[in-house]
Amino acid sequence: MGVELRPLGIKCNIMCQYCYQNPMRDAGNVANHYDMSLMKAAIEQINQPFVLFGGEPLLMPIDDLEEILAFGLNKFGQNACQTNGTLITDEHIRLFKKYRVKVGISADGPGEMNDTRWAGSLKKTRELSEKTHQAIEKLCLADMHPSVIITLHKANGSADKLPRLAEWVHYLDDLGIEKVRLHILEIDSEENRRLFAMTQQENMAAYLFFNELEPSLKHIRFDVFDDMRRMLMGDDQQTGCVWNTCDPYTTMAVQGVEGFGQQSNCGRTNKDGIDFIKSGTPGYERQLALYHVPQEHNGCQGCRFFMMCKGNCPGTGVGADWRNRSEYCEVWKTLFTHFEGQLVDQGLQPLSLAANRLAIEQTLLSSWEQGFPESVSSAVKRTGGQSCNV
Repeated sequence: MGVELRPLGIKCNIMCQYCYQNPMRDAGNVANHYDMSLMKAAIEQINQPFVLFGGEPLLMPIDDLEEILAFGLNKFGQNACQTNGTLITDEHIRLFKKYRVKVGISADGPGEMNDTRWAGSLKKTRELSEKTHQAIEKLCLADMHPSVIITLHKANGSADKLPRLAEWVHYLDDLGIEKVRLHILEIDSEENRRLFAMTQQENMAAYLFFNELEPSLKHIRFDVFDDMRRMLMGDDQQTGCVWNTCDPYTTMAVQGVEGFGQQSNCGRTNKDGIDFIKSGTPGYERQLALYHVPQEHNGCQGCRFFMMCKGNCPGTGVGADWRNRSEYCEVWKTLFTHFEGQLVDQGLQPLSLAANRLAIEQTLLSSWEQGFPESVSSAVKRTGGQSCNV
């Protein structure tokens, strides 16, 4: 479980037009204050390393930022921060180095490709985008190579845009960056769908494009591809949350701590602008239902990739309803089929083609029905198979 410390909740200095937190902002649920002692007490209770998160965590005054980073280093020997990068100064970089901060930056590409990360006017947006790119360069020069999140949308992921985005990724690779996450667009309104969303076919083409690009990169790996290969081989111990059994009322992959110490969940399922209190008991109702509901009714019945995907992120459920499978089901099926074929060509047997696949699925279902969080790798072993690392 990752701990996200959000001193100012979803407050941000820019207005990314596609941001999954916008329903919260539209409802007026934006924090302006925090209590350092309450946040520290909550982290003490959880007793796990945290990542500073938002919104934009670097809206904190620099002295407060140093205090919370000193606390994190003293207690856990490490820190992390996820930021849009627009506010990073030389002083921030000094603190990041001093307090061992792993930095993640969200950016969607050069120039107009980053315009959806809106700052109020085109001029201001471009200025802040340039600051983000400068921050990436400065961090790399300081030997603090950040990870980068790229969200794919019409402005950077369509067929005519991909070659330029690939050039930028090569530039990041030349800087020595190693980790890049390709985010599929989470759609919270029909207006966002019209303005920013690519078609299923365009998303498939974009992901396959980057899969073909990856071997030409010296450093960068796209974690989504590694995750999918691992899931196909029953190795789900280090894969991202979207491939695992996310319950939107407990979000096991994310433990949020807000500015006054209150617990919260991952915000990707807050479609009504409400940050629900974290439930104390995880449930697997979504996965159990999806397994039995026919695909024509937005379920996963009969899908040979169910174990690997489990309906994917509830925040991308069809109709913005977490009970449904991801609206990007077609994209994930295409990619799983692609990697399935690659593994077969390597002489490996993916779980999707295993003779005992149904038996492994039943082992998982039985555990979920009893409220037990069984992993795929555990179910494979208990069913008499052997999970494989790739």
